[in-house]
Amino acid sequence: MIKDGLVVFAKRACPACALIEPVMRRVAREVPHFQVVSQDDPAFPAGVGNVIDDRELDHSWLNNIEFTPTLIRYENGREVERVVSWDREGWRRLTGIRNLGDGLPAFQPG
Repeated sequence: MIKDGLVVFAKRACPACALIEPVMRRVAREVPHFQVVSQDDPAFPAGVGNVIDDRELDHSWLNNIEFTPTLIRYENGREVERVVSWDREGWRRLTGIRNLGDGLPAFQPG
């Protein structure tokens, strides 16, 4: 896991995660320190490298993940903010990408 940056906990079986798969690819391209932790398929999301395989849910348990997707910002190894589910404004705030998720619903529960 990264010390500084963004981590998203996701899984292929989650409809909200499937909806935002292109969003995760974009964040991976545009945010220097971005990590995906996949709970059920280390090949998800497609096109994102260095996905952490969390099928045993060790990382999810340590980070108190109850729902996917969950996006967390870390600074100096500590969580400073999180957004649960797909919340376009929350994801834009954490990523700094102004038009992230254009064309998607404003909110989609995980």
